[in-house]
Amino acid sequence: MAKSQTRKVKTKSKYPRLKRVTDIATKVFIYFLLVSLFWVIALRFINPPITLLMVLRNIERKTDGKPFRTDKKWVKFEDISDNMKRAAVSAEDQLFLKHIGFDFKSIEKAFASNAKGKKVKGGSTISQQTAKNVFLWPGRSWVRKGFEAYFTLLIEMFWSKERILEVYLNVIEMGDGIYGAEAASQAYYGKSCEKLTRNQAALIAACFPNPLRWTPKNATPYIRHRQYLILRNMKRLGPLDF
Repeated sequence: MAKSQTRKVKTKSKYPRLKRVTDIATKVFIYFLLVSLFWVIALRFINPPITLLMVLRNIERKTDGKPFRTDKKWVKFEDISDNMKRAAVSAEDQLFLKHIGFDFKSIEKAFASNAKGKKVKGGSTISQQTAKNVFLWPGRSWVRKGFEAYFTLLIEMFWSKERILEVYLNVIEMGDGIYGAEAASQAYYGKSCEKLTRNQAALIAACFPNPLRWTPKNATPYIRHRQYLILRNMKRLGPLDF
């Protein structure tokens, strides 16, 4: 009997460090789940005041000897021009209203092209970009992609499509120190985004992939061609039925 008890004690105390690490990892995982759920649900009702990208861009500006700049003004979903909404969907994610956060065909195409050594734009939906912009840091690592997928699923579960598009169009980078449709509209056209025309909205959306390099003020022939394609997609897309 005594030998049996001794063996049990030895078995329990054989890997105390491993058990401690496992307990800590479990607690961290549970805390992360709870905090992330609370964070996502809270931002369904509260507009995010700033993003990590805005902070990092200002650090870059300061390093380059430039003053801090974060031009942004939150605009409610109903006050954003329908042209801007349709231009964004036409440019970035034409299946936005149909998918649950991921466009698997685009992802497959991106993987196939990457395997051939080609560079492909796309794969990320508006939902994924919103998750990345609001909750994460810039980058292309697999770890960040994993967190992006996790937060994409959460916002698709707890936010409406209107809320996702509203947040997207209010936080996305649209120029050097310019964030959101309202700030972009004021900077490039001197008016509210509520009054953007189809051509103006399409030109802003054409610069989404690289807003620090491309600008509606000095649109290159390539950007003008993107604008034409977006306008054509907008016509095909028709009204957004939320």
